[in-house]
Amino acid sequence: MQVKTTLLFDDWTLGLYTTTIMKILDKYFSRQLVTIFVMLLLILTGLAWMVQIMSMMKFLLNYGIALSNFLGLTVLMIPFIISIIIPFVCFISVIFVYNKMISDNEITVMMASGLSPHQIARPALRLAGLLTLVHFLLNLWIVPASQSYFYTTQWNLRYGLAHMKLQESAFTQLSNGLVVYVDKVAGHDLSQVMLSDTRDKNSSIVIFAEQGKLVSTPRGLSIVMQNGSLQSNGKNMTTGTFDSFDMDLNIADKGGDTSFKVRRISTLNLIKSVLNAKNAKQQRLILSELCNRFLNPLMNLILVAVCTLILLRTSLLRRRASFAPLMAVTAMAAIMSLFMSATNMVNSFTDLFLLTMAVFGTLGLITFALYRR
Repeated sequence: MQVKTTLLFDDWTLGLYTTTIMKILDKYFSRQLVTIFVMLLLILTGLAWMVQIMSMMKFLLNYGIALSNFLGLTVLMIPFIISIIIPFVCFISVIFVYNKMISDNEITVMMASGLSPHQIARPALRLAGLLTLVHFLLNLWIVPASQSYFYTTQWNLRYGLAHMKLQESAFTQLSNGLVVYVDKVAGHDLSQVMLSDTRDKNSSIVIFAEQGKLVSTPRGLSIVMQNGSLQSNGKNMTTGTFDSFDMDLNIADKGGDTSFKVRRISTLNLIKSVLNAKNAKQQRLILSELCNRFLNPLMNLILVAVCTLILLRTSLLRRRASFAPLMAVTAMAAIMSLFMSATNMVNSFTDLFLLTMAVFGTLGLITFALYRR
């Protein structure tokens, strides 16, 4: 009877000891993982943002946009950038922290003390689970909203009243072949307007008007002119006068605002539009975007599970440091390449269902291998 009591006490003590050790190790792992993750995320996001700024510099120079508006526009791309790099940053953080601990023999000591691979991998999996939730929030709500605002703001800065800065007593070239002269400008009200439109080589137009007003329409900018004359030179010369004349400046890029951009469509509307797609190409774009929004966040869990599985299962082998990180990186590259290729090849609901099953099956298989004794 005495022996049984002692065994129970020893089991309870061992369980309390293991729980205490795991709490300490969880904090130790989590602190390092979060620190590395935040540093890498800030660095890579900053670099990607700078690349975005450089790629849009032509937009800043061509349209004369204020620097504050330009920077505000590029900031709207940050949620999209983060949604792309989160799985890679998470993977790099995990492989850096765990490989360093393996090299320092910390993992070996933990396993020798009785901790299993899945217990040691728990902090990394917890981080991946949290990032998966954040990734879902980004993909399903924040990125579509920010992208919608980005494209709307970009279009308004290019072709709306916000970008139009006509100088008094000067010729302003709005686009190739379209020149406007204004004597005085008061907000969007103009006086003594001269407009020359030679964009059509077969027909040029010259308009003089006493007054004009810039108006923003869904098509772009228009000038409503009053009390003026018009001269058109084509096969036949035409002249005339008018009391009011509305001219669409038509300076927007062809299809610039009306082109189908799935990233800026809300998730609910995107799901509804699957069955109402205009053609097979548009349906393929919608299905591919749905795959990215709903399945890409799971890559955080899959990549971290693969990384910890390879590193921890090989941590007790000789010469482990020479090939384990390379194996993990190769596995990550193969998984992401297959996933991105598969999402671009989704053409029907059947393909979508099969890809979903493949992702969940892969996650389940890797998790089983990690938790197996």
